[in-house]
Amino acid sequence: MIGGGPERPGAFAPEFRAELARLMDRRRDVRRFRTDPVDEAALTRCFDSFLTAPSVGLSEPWRVIRVESERARAAALANFEAANAEALAGQPRDRATLYARLKLSGMRDAPVQLAVYCDETTGKGHGLGAATMPEMRRYSVVAAITQFWLTARAEGLGTGWVSILDPERLARDLDVPPGWALVGYLCVGYARALDRVPELEAEGWEVRRGHLPIETR
Repeated sequence: MIGGGPERPGAFAPEFRAELARLMDRRRDVRRFRTDPVDEAALTRCFDSFLTAPSVGLSEPWRVIRVESERARAAALANFEAANAEALAGQPRDRATLYARLKLSGMRDAPVQLAVYCDETTGKGHGLGAATMPEMRRYSVVAAITQFWLTARAEGLGTGWVSILDPERLARDLDVPPGWALVGYLCVGYARALDRVPELEAEGWEVRRGHLPIETR
């Protein structure tokens, strides 16, 4: 419900703002999934969130591949495991044990898996806003993923973003068109648990900032 009023025209009601803040606070990068199927109607509503996402020049450069076949999933999982082993080998000795303990992918259990790409060659939008900053197309895809992520959380679904992958290998395995750049591999499903504290913070990998550093020039 949108409230009026001369001081805050177009503002949403306080109750909605509180729920929105709670939704963002409860969003988590999920790695532990139940294997039961996802309700397709709920998933469709999540996909629909892409349709209202902002994009540079209205280019809508997102391209989504639903990774469903046993062959494609096995290839993606093998990709992650190889990249993760390489990342572990590159960790300093004092962090390697902690890194090895982290669960960094839900790819074995997540019932829905999506490879989200940016079409760097799209003609839609006629290049508006991307001539000097072509990376804006990828940022647009990130914005769309964020909307998907929050919508999924509102539907009771967890989302996990896997970034420990070899993009070129995945592109070959999924046979994606030239000009598509991998932005994220998403695992989606019902979470086994949704903790209040982010898992990486709970495991001692890093601490979340309690404030936003803002500089003035």
